[in-house]
Amino acid sequence: MSKTTSINPNDLTQPERHKLLLTAVAPRPICFASTVDVEGNVNLSPFSFFNVFSSSPPVMVFSPARSGRDGTLKHTLQNIYDVPEVVINVVNYGIVEQMSLSSTAYDKGVNEFIKAGLQQIPSDHIKPPRVGEAPVAFECTVDQVIELGDNGGAGNLVIAKVVMIHVNDEYLDEAGNLDTQKLDLVARMGGNWYCRANGDAIFEIPKPLRTKGIGVDGLPEYVRNSPVLTGNDLGRLGTIDALPDQADIDNCKSSPQLSKILQSALSQSEQLTKVHSLAQQELAQGDILKALGILMSIAW
Repeated sequence: MSKTTSINPNDLTQPERHKLLLTAVAPRPICFASTVDVEGNVNLSPFSFFNVFSSSPPVMVFSPARSGRDGTLKHTLQNIYDVPEVVINVVNYGIVEQMSLSSTAYDKGVNEFIKAGLQQIPSDHIKPPRVGEAPVAFECTVDQVIELGDNGGAGNLVIAKVVMIHVNDEYLDEAGNLDTQKLDLVARMGGNWYCRANGDAIFEIPKPLRTKGIGVDGLPEYVRNSPVLTGNDLGRLGTIDALPDQADIDNCKSSPQLSKILQSALSQSEQLTKVHSLAQQELAQGDILKALGILMSIAW
């Protein structure tokens, strides 16, 4: 077992805690929060302390933390106290550099829409405008702000209820649903690092929502102790609702690939490794039943 370093967060400085937490808890989705003050001055700031927390009612939460240097409040939070409304604009790769530029600590009253070169589109139901380039924008009223402290780095949870959603049609599929591939979302990592949710970075995992999987503990012991299969492989196998029956197993036994391995001059341990590797390949193709049938063809 690898060595673990245990740390009391109270033993770290605020910058050290900040760096550790934000590097470990990642990737984090990014939003642009657009707000206005009582005089109508617009502010636009990005936040990665952000997520959706409810669909009924539709609620999003983001957290403008106090300055780590002097504990002062961000302009976004000051505006929300004055005008409890916000547009939460989703950030994707197409505007990631403009998002980064807008994070500059400009003086109060400076419009980051202009500084970052973004389109300022009037909202339908609230005063703050939305970002025209954002793939999705959520007009929200602020229900509550929960202050987590008054020291530098303390968060302020802004609980925002969605009252209108704007979706750029460019990011819809043929059925009219948001297309994950087209969205090309970005997320915040630690330090200056980001990640991009496209290509090989995104993948599908079927969820056992309609059936109750047997679980890893329901797999035969010789499968759980496989010399090849990973924890992810076992987790996928555990989503099946029942082990294959004898007919399924016999069908797998007759496959040319498996027969070739079992009829080879390899040692039993080498055959075992080859068979489990073959099952792993079937699992990667999404055929859980066939993968298990192959594994159960040899109960070694």
